[in-house]
Amino acid sequence: MDLRSSTRKFDHITTLILIITMVMVMRRGESMRLDLESGTTKCVSDDIKINYMTVGTYSVVNSNEAHHLPASHKIHVTVASPKGHTQHHAQNVESGKFLFTAVETGDYTTCFIAPAFRPPAKFAVDFEWKSGVEAKDWTNIARRGQINMLEVEVSKLLDVTDSIHDEMFLLREREREMQELNRSTNWKMAGLSVFSLLVTLSVAGIQLWHLKSFLERKKLL
Repeated sequence: MDLRSSTRKFDHITTLILIITMVMVMRRGESMRLDLESGTTKCVSDDIKINYMTVGTYSVVNSNEAHHLPASHKIHVTVASPKGHTQHHAQNVESGKFLFTAVETGDYTTCFIAPAFRPPAKFAVDFEWKSGVEAKDWTNIARRGQINMLEVEVSKLLDVTDSIHDEMFLLREREREMQELNRSTNWKMAGLSVFSLLVTLSVAGIQLWHLKSFLERKKLL
């Protein structure tokens, strides 16, 4: 009886740990506040896999809501793919949003540019960036499909499971690439060592031959 009880407790703990881990993976979103000054640029990068949806929202912080933001608080925003393709571009805006599906795997970069202004002004930008499962609008999905929140959570967990599965395959692929790189490096180092040894022996042989010739010319041998 004690053994069965311990087994059940272990199963519950294991399930709880799995759920916590999946929720942590599912919450792949970044919310931050960036401090800017006129004439400066700040960039944020996120590693996004191909076919993953990503959503970003940004807005200049208005410290005095009773007044409109001054012209010095307008920003330019660009989002670029790993190969430099522009995914989003906005000029002289106070806020905005971008949404796209990644067409390549790698670091996507969002840059906030504060144009030069005299006198210089300092302000902050709130930025939230989500990708993968977290980027989906589950509330609208539930409303369109007329399903309850439990089914939504199950759908989330299924998407998280797929995401973890993709991550595992990606890690395996990277491990395989690292192993191939290590093997290639080892072969190159071995070849370089053999070549260095041959050069050293050749130089030593030439030096001995030169020394012998010199001694014979001097009739010391």
